[in-house]
Amino acid sequence: MELEAILIATAVAVGVALIVGYLATQRSGPPRGKKPKGPVSLDPQKKIPFKMIKKEEVSHDTRKFTFALQTPQHVLGLPVGNHMYLNAVVDGERVTRPYTPVTSDDELGYFQLVIKVYFANVHPRFPKGGKMSQYLESLKVGDTVDIRGPSGKVIYLGRGYFRVKEPGQPEEIRFTEQVGLIAGGTGITPMLQIVKAVLKDPEDRTQVSLLFANQTEQDILLREELEELADQHSNFQLWYTVDRSTEGWKYSSGFVNDEMISGHLPPPGAKTQILMCGPPPMIKFACLPNLDKLGYSKDMYVAF
Repeated sequence: MELEAILIATAVAVGVALIVGYLATQRSGPPRGKKPKGPVSLDPQKKIPFKMIKKEEVSHDTRKFTFALQTPQHVLGLPVGNHMYLNAVVDGERVTRPYTPVTSDDELGYFQLVIKVYFANVHPRFPKGGKMSQYLESLKVGDTVDIRGPSGKVIYLGRGYFRVKEPGQPEEIRFTEQVGLIAGGTGITPMLQIVKAVLKDPEDRTQVSLLFANQTEQDILLREELEELADQHSNFQLWYTVDRSTEGWKYSSGFVNDEMISGHLPPPGAKTQILMCGPPPMIKFACLPNLDKLGYSKDMYVAF
């Protein structure tokens, strides 16, 4: 009888452990929002000046700018997936552009922007270059930039859950086990925020795939950081395509197409989400037609 009782007790304990383990693997809704680590810096209703405290040259046309927050205890207050608007007066004209930092609210007292500077007289289609990027390039340490935010229609809540608010549509929560990201050029920055948010949470089992499009290999922003993350995490897959490839290039060449999407991003499904951020022509003429062609329904993708 004593042996029988021991065997029954052991079986019950094993059964309870299996049930607990199973329940622990089930999704129970978005994680609770974490309280900010400090006071929030951004205000969606008004522009706030932020002082540049450091300027680094990453490459011939790429810069990293570090801006101080109001105090060393402040956080920026930008949800993952959102952006903020930088404002400036350039040649008497008010210029506003969206940017996403490469830092997150885990950092206190500062934020960083990685910017590609579009210089004048470089691209024949845009002889004047980029107004905001050249303005930022002209700044000196100690200068300020007016910023308003957060803004955007996508927020990553964590552990596979996204909050999506399309214009004119009610807000919805979307869940994914597989997220595919398509980024073009500087559109990589909000995608990097999502990638890092997934990978830094040991309980986030979301599979992430990134297809990153650029004009040339030399144009790839944040390549070292992306490849380091891909090497360190089995749930992050990285693939590139460039318009103009050189000998020895081992990734894709040309505009984003159906073969690249089907080969390197998750297939259509109830628990798949495809997020896109890049130049409007890339979204309109390369991404959306090929997603439709491959059978992704409109609730499976969203463009930033």
